Amino acid sequence: MSSYQYYEFLAVDRPLDERQQAEVRALSTRARITATSFTNEYHWGDFGGDPHAMMRRYYDAHLYVTSWGTHQVMLRLPRTLLPLKVAERYCVDPHVTAEVSGKHLILDLTSQDEGGDWDEGADDSLSAIIGARTELATGDLRPLYLAWLAAYGTWERDEDAFDQDEDDELEPPVPAGLRSLTASQRALADFLRLDPDLLNVAAQTSPPLTETKDDSTRLAKWIEELPAREGKALLLRVAQGQGPQVQMELLRRFRGAPDTATDDRPRRTVAELLDTAAAIRNERERRAEVARAAQEARREQQRAAAREKRLDAIARDPEITWTRIDELIDTRKPSDYDKAVELLKDLQVIAERAGIPQEFTERFALLHRKHHRKPSLIARFDRAALPAGRPVP
Repeated sequence: MSSYQYYEFLAVDRPLDERQQAEVRALSTRARITATSFTNEYHWGDFGGDPHAMMRRYYDAHLYVTSWGTHQVMLRLPRTLLPLKVAERYCVDPHVTAEVSGKHLILDLTSQDEGGDWDEGADDSLSAIIGARTELATGDLRPLYLAWLAAYGTWERDEDAFDQDEDDELEPPVPAGLRSLTASQRALADFLRLDPDLLNVAAQTSPPLTETKDDSTRLAKWIEELPAREGKALLLRVAQGQGPQVQMELLRRFRGAPDTATDDRPRRTVAELLDTAAAIRNERERRAEVARAAQEARREQQRAAAREKRLDAIARDPEITWTRIDELIDTRKPSDYDKAVELLKDLQVIAERAGIPQEFTERFALLHRKHHRKPSLIARFDRAALPAGRPVP
């Protein structure tokens, strides 16, 4: 049985040179390889390379999608910008992990849903998610919190995903701005299958973002105050192709490190978050069911009123309807047979209301005998429970 696997790697901070491209080419002759990307898909067989090793040596981002429900994204960034001790507060093994590799920190964020439907377009997600890497490097911890939340959200799909004692696990520091995610953060949340109700519950204790720290006037003044030698060194690095790293470093210094240690907001347990989200979801579904029932009741009233109007029209001259029934049956079309049966049921109701049911029974018996060699029509009569009259001799 064929399966599907999609691999994508991006080199953001520094393109691969020719030697490095040759090294990754040796891992796959079919991959589409450029100085900044590596893309391959498999419908049978497996990739011979080690994605973790490739991230350690060459790439800054990796996306992996399979037909059996795996969604994985890996991000590599300078560990001076995101210390391991900060990232570890949001780790949930094996869904969210962090490792140090030389001067870098590598995050591995994974969502698994073996019983879910295939997510159309999931393999196009890396370009939308990649902005979260810069956000993390510049002090925005929302992507990490979203990954932590999505990890425990797996419990709602798989009751064996965690041990019961993790019910009491406290959430990590809740970053500001969960009610106003960036486009990259929304793409990451979708990719990791984060339930919207769970996100809304988590966001209840997330304060709004303060006035942007990237105010252009303040940023320009801050850059002007940098020592001349340091400014020239930064410009040289930009000229040497290190623009993305310089941008992340400058913004991180300008904004300051995220202060998670002094966060005194009350922490909720995993169970509190999941139970509250489930209660909200159940209440919404209950209200939707009530609304559907009310709507169906209105429709039924409308159908009943329309039928009464139709019955009144038929009752004024039933012979017109009997003639119409003959015309419909003569076409020998199944759809017209159905229409004829509906008209017969109307005539039966009218006769019963008028106190002359026997008259309808006798008239219908004649019709039944006339068309007794039409088995499809007779089967429709039987299903409608119309009186068959005396048996045909």
